[in-house]
Amino acid sequence: MSEGFGERLLGQLLDRAHEMPPQLLAPLVAEEVHRIGGRDVSILLQDYEQLTLVPLPGRGLTVGEAVPIDDSRAGEAFLSLTAVEDEQDAGVRMYLPLLDGSDEVGVMALTLDTVEDDDRRLLRRLAGLVADMVVTKGAYTDQFFQTRRLQPMSLAAEIQWSLLPPMSMNNPQVSVAGILEPAYSVAGDSLDYALNEDILHLAIIDAMGHGLNAAVLATVAVGAYRHARRADVGLAELYAFMDRAIDEQFGPDQFVTAQMMRLDIGTGHLQWVNAGHPAALLIRGHRVVRALEALRTLPVGFGGAEPRISSMDLQRGDRLMFYTDGLVEEHHAGQEQFGEERMIDIIEQVGPTTQGVQQMARNLSHALKRERGGTTSDDATIFLVEWRGGTADHLATLDI
Repeated sequence: MSEGFGERLLGQLLDRAHEMPPQLLAPLVAEEVHRIGGRDVSILLQDYEQLTLVPLPGRGLTVGEAVPIDDSRAGEAFLSLTAVEDEQDAGVRMYLPLLDGSDEVGVMALTLDTVEDDDRRLLRRLAGLVADMVVTKGAYTDQFFQTRRLQPMSLAAEIQWSLLPPMSMNNPQVSVAGILEPAYSVAGDSLDYALNEDILHLAIIDAMGHGLNAAVLATVAVGAYRHARRADVGLAELYAFMDRAIDEQFGPDQFVTAQMMRLDIGTGHLQWVNAGHPAALLIRGHRVVRALEALRTLPVGFGGAEPRISSMDLQRGDRLMFYTDGLVEEHHAGQEQFGEERMIDIIEQVGPTTQGVQQMARNLSHALKRERGGTTSDDATIFLVEWRGGTADHLATLDI
């Protein structure tokens, strides 16, 4: 079977990527783009606050100013998950989302004199390879993490970000997305998820206290959650393992509130344990239709509590919003707390204006922060799940 020019180009990039040190990513990508007649290549990475796209420095790349995700062509590509073409006097400026799987890394920008369908197809695949390389090579270097930081990061936040899974995932059956504030000093909030066969597992955690102690407490809680989840135990056993781990390590005076969830993405059957945490919200048709109230279980770490498991069946298109109490308890001295009612009003305003849960999570977090006067004195986390059901089997069939 003959190999076309585009296939050879992508093949060479893939062949070199295995042994390539991280600092050569920039010149290699610039060379590949140059070979197809492109120029002025930029790789823009999303910052931790999900507000800005920051240019990655490197030989061969064009490094300009950071650009806002809102109100920019690069941001348009990032939010829409599709390529954006901007016709200019010097040619066509292209912005391509960098998707590692379904997690958004950033945007690749370049200029071509003209753009044909073959160019679009090749560049879309090139952007996919670049995203994969940024993620895999990022495990060997601090450069990509440093690029994404626009402020100094606390030690507690450093620990928390090192624990987190990708902050978004999307497939035909289910989508998830989250955001943590304040991004550069978050301490006690954390979350984790995994999609194992047809079961989406999720935990959202709020460790008591502030600073480094809260980060250490959350680290043990997440580690215990992952350990039990990977042993493939049920929710009751999972809660018991986490509870015992926190109790034995820290004693009864320290605890975490948490919610642990299992969602069958084929049927929409949801089970959850609420361990002293704010109830998740069910969003249907952009309206908050109910809070997932349940018989409460003691927070994780008191030792020996019997977990109460709740369940329900979702409808296709339903969204679940998990959050921590910092989102609603913020208040100025002498004033009322922000409160759940005001939060729900904003959810119902923001939801219809967004596409997908990733855009909704970031827009909702930023809108809530503005409504609180830009103040986030406690950790405030949002995590959204959208269930669509059906099957993804068609993605395992090759079109030849």
